[in-house]
Amino acid sequence: MSEILICLVKVLGGLGIFLLGMKHLSDGLQATAGGSLRKFMAHATGHRIYGVGTGVVSTIIVQSSSIITVMLVGFVSMAVMTLPQAFSVLIGANIGTTATVWIMAFAPKPQFLGLGGIALGGILYFFLRGERVHNLGLAVLGLGLVFLGLFFMGDAMSSLKPTPEMIASGKVSPAAQRVMDFFESLDASTFPGAVKVAFCAMLLTAVIQSSAATILIAMTLATSGLVSYEVAVAVLFGANIGTTATGWIAAIGGTADAKRTALSHTLSNILGSLILMPLFYVFFVKIGVWLFPKMVVAGPNGVLMTNNMAPIAVTDTIFAICRGIVFFPIVRPFCRLIEKLVKQPEDEKPHLSSLTVGVRLSPVIACDQALQEVVFMRESDMDLLESCRKVLEGESDEKLENHITHREDILDKVQKEVTEFLGSIMSKRLPQDVAERAQRILRFTDELESVSDEAAAVLKAVKRLRKQRQKMSDFSRTALLAVHDKVAAFAEKVTPWIRSPRPAIDIASVQAESKAIHEFLRESRKVQLGRIGPEDPGSSIRVLAELDIINAYERVRSCYLNIAETLAGGKR
Repeated sequence: MSEILICLVKVLGGLGIFLLGMKHLSDGLQATAGGSLRKFMAHATGHRIYGVGTGVVSTIIVQSSSIITVMLVGFVSMAVMTLPQAFSVLIGANIGTTATVWIMAFAPKPQFLGLGGIALGGILYFFLRGERVHNLGLAVLGLGLVFLGLFFMGDAMSSLKPTPEMIASGKVSPAAQRVMDFFESLDASTFPGAVKVAFCAMLLTAVIQSSAATILIAMTLATSGLVSYEVAVAVLFGANIGTTATGWIAAIGGTADAKRTALSHTLSNILGSLILMPLFYVFFVKIGVWLFPKMVVAGPNGVLMTNNMAPIAVTDTIFAICRGIVFFPIVRPFCRLIEKLVKQPEDEKPHLSSLTVGVRLSPVIACDQALQEVVFMRESDMDLLESCRKVLEGESDEKLENHITHREDILDKVQKEVTEFLGSIMSKRLPQDVAERAQRILRFTDELESVSDEAAAVLKAVKRLRKQRQKMSDFSRTALLAVHDKVAAFAEKVTPWIRSPRPAIDIASVQAESKAIHEFLRESRKVQLGRIGPEDPGSSIRVLAELDIINAYERVRSCYLNIAETLAGGKR
């Protein structure tokens, strides 16, 4: 029993090191190329062929189809991409993700490469300066951990297989015999057996969220002689279905477009595997024999065995290409089917929960998603300012005033959601430009939420006058409308700048305009204070309410100035 336990600890420890390495590798590569990758993916999808190529290149760059899937869910949710464009990229991502398997298959001496990668990555990460060098060091360190984890898993599995001499002499331990019996039960020599193996591989991949890890485990078992070559090939069919679970995790609670993207990935991989499964024995198993006749040989009872990972790696890539060929001609009809299966509510608005889980995989897209909420806040504030003017004019009704109160409450919740959302990505390693962008977005949400508070304050001041049965004079109404118009015009000037990429801003002229408005408001306060007198007993009540309104607009002016300065790089 202790022998099995030791082997299990080695395998699970090796798998943990492998997955940690994949995370560091992906984080480092994404931090190095995240912003450029986002722009590349957003602009290189004009045609299906370009989309497939984009998917291949992007996945090779970040070494993770999961990250690409999460990015695509975000792109489609934000209308940066259409569903057919995203699906074309997914076809390419399925092909590009096989690069990891190729690297592992053709790399000699994984323990040497693993330790060498950790040593080099450690030097780059800990001893050299520069953010890009640190990110590259993290990627190299991750690659070293991947190789080292693969070595530990392979070493543990190889130790389980008894030598022919041990079998002949009957010295195989009961523990080792039970392990051998288990692996022998994984039989893909029959079609039902191959389906069973594929199903198990699908479940394992869905749990560990890495098709590369599942395939590499199968490759290690095959080259150790613990499972047949057919079993390793059957794993490819299941692993490519299980990896689509990440897209669904990213789409939980998301928009219909996010769910459509996840469904298109899952359904295409399932249908692709089902369509190609009849070719399992006549093509996919034999392709390795044809290309590598010396590496794939017939074992006992005619079962194929392999002493090298290369045939499985090549078969994985050919399988991905064949799935792409099946769906490439029918991208648009297939996407129309997906749109019919997942209906989009007419009143649906993109929201952050669509990437709450997937955010850890793609902080660049998380910032894009958060910016969409900022845009919603920006537009809501302009609507609130327009409503405030109607309140000051005396043209508001109960519905409009309830709208102001309700929208202010919504923006409070949006700010909380954005803050928590971005807080989860700022707790991890980010490239400097992404970290600065997240800080800017947090500043925007704080300022825009404050604007909504001031709009509610204007409404409360007017309601207070009504409650005390005080009527605003025509002079005061004209003065307050002039205050409103100047501040609203300033807000309308600054508001469109909240976008990506940021525009060039002449901050000196903006500050000068803001100062002029500030002086105007200051003079307006003096005029209102001068209207308090003994001849009008109720004047103090009215003036105090009117001063509250002017002060609210002063704070609105300050909020939009802060936004402009943040956009220009003056504040964070």
